[in-house]
Amino acid sequence: MPADSTPSRQLLQLLPDVVVQTDAVWVVTYLNPAWYKLTGHSVDAALGRSLLDFVHPDDAGSLRSGMPVFRLRFADSTYRWVRLRLHPESDAADRVISRQGVLIELTEVTEQVLVEVRQRFLRLLETIDGVVWEAERGVGNTFLSPQVERLFGFTVEEWRSDPGFWRARVHPDDLPAALVVDDAAYNATRSYAYEMNYRLIAKSGKVVWVRDLCRAVVEAGQPNRMIGLMIDVTQQKNTELKLLQSDNRYSLATRGSNDGIWDWDLKKDVMHVSERFREIVGLADSGDLLHDGWRCLEQLIDPDDRERVQAAYRRHLSGNSPNFSVDFRACHGARRLVWVNWRGIAQFENGIAVRMAGSLSDLAERGGTYDALTNLPGRPLFRDRLEHAIALHRNAASKVDGAQDVTTMFAVLLLDLNRFKAVNDTFGHHVGDQLLQQVARRLESCVRAVDLVARMSGDEFNVLLESIDQAGATDRARQIAAALAAPYLIGTHTVICGASIGLISSQAGLMTADDYLRAADAAMYQAKSRSLGVCVFSENENRGRETGVRVAFPDG
Repeated sequence: MPADSTPSRQLLQLLPDVVVQTDAVWVVTYLNPAWYKLTGHSVDAALGRSLLDFVHPDDAGSLRSGMPVFRLRFADSTYRWVRLRLHPESDAADRVISRQGVLIELTEVTEQVLVEVRQRFLRLLETIDGVVWEAERGVGNTFLSPQVERLFGFTVEEWRSDPGFWRARVHPDDLPAALVVDDAAYNATRSYAYEMNYRLIAKSGKVVWVRDLCRAVVEAGQPNRMIGLMIDVTQQKNTELKLLQSDNRYSLATRGSNDGIWDWDLKKDVMHVSERFREIVGLADSGDLLHDGWRCLEQLIDPDDRERVQAAYRRHLSGNSPNFSVDFRACHGARRLVWVNWRGIAQFENGIAVRMAGSLSDLAERGGTYDALTNLPGRPLFRDRLEHAIALHRNAASKVDGAQDVTTMFAVLLLDLNRFKAVNDTFGHHVGDQLLQQVARRLESCVRAVDLVARMSGDEFNVLLESIDQAGATDRARQIAAALAAPYLIGTHTVICGASIGLISSQAGLMTADDYLRAADAAMYQAKSRSLGVCVFSENENRGRETGVRVAFPDG
């Protein structure tokens, strides 16, 4: 007899219970003949369709969440209660690739009681403004309530298909501490309740503060399970700064913090600052008071960043943003520039801001903000600057008729190195790393102080050119392409590695940072696939167009 799966498949065909198999996104891949006997639906007609097509609309979400009891539509158009506990099959990377289970119609009285309990449980879930979850070691989430899509933007399937999904979405700065608590629960010898507070990165890229109320469940002979409730506490976190208005002002907030804290009395124009604030910017120690608040701040801010910083906090004071956060270069007392993040919130009385409070962070100490290899800003800082440029440009455009103000215009460049993989393969990754460092320095030398160069990932860089129109941005892209095409001397090797550059100007009038980044990526793809060197995104045709800029990159 041939060694194949025919005998087991024949046994499945003979089973009186319905055997169901779906892929990771609920498409039916196998049904035995019992399906037709129970439901009246043809097996052939059901194969290739989503199992959710046969589920009552009110129950589809709970099935996706992991609830095994739901109503199934039979061929006579009636819905009947069934139970289907699906067991996942994973690949080598522990990602779910299929689910299998036995489907049974609920007919016993005790089973009907379970249905009623289930319905009460689902109604209770609908009243909870948070994500109810259950997880098991090696399996991941065995249950996840549908609110995960509203709070974080991920589908239930995306989250449940990967046992490591939660760990991959926790903010890098919070992950080590969260893993210590998580691993302790998985290895606990008794059941206990615990709580975690951390930031989680939503699908949109937004950072959400989460309060996770959890319980480790330890049962003899069973793997440890955790159950919990994730609550979005972002708003509460943002308003915690109001504690600075109390008599102890900021002593509680600064405890254990590495940020500088400030509290600005706008009526008196007096600013209280913490010792850490002074350390970050190198201020001489002369107490915690800064008189003439804005004048003192203005002296700290690099001249090229002052207008942008002032615009950020004025937008907040005018009520156009709930809080403010802006990155800028500060003039350190040691006569060097340091990148800092200044953020805070204002207190209003009768519509007038009377007080502001917040924190100052040294961005060089944030691992996820700066790229350690090139010492360039990373993706979060670049996105913040781009979002600020978009808001500034749109605000100016709404007030000016006719010609656009070039001072608020900007352009986004996306650069991808050519033949970078060949450099790594030929000379080794240590040469590739040094090449990236030299590329970073050349990029910095090609732009103005007001512009921003960032490393997004791998051999991909972004440049934000500010106060520039499309023609000026195209000229600047030409200069960058020529500079990057020149040979690199790395140790004993001479390396030639140019770049393909996509460009999108604010003249396109796009709405979001993601829109601009996608457009720059599309233009870069055109530049690379057609060997254009530089390609400008065309808003009229929604595709890249050649600018006439071609740089010959020799092989090497």
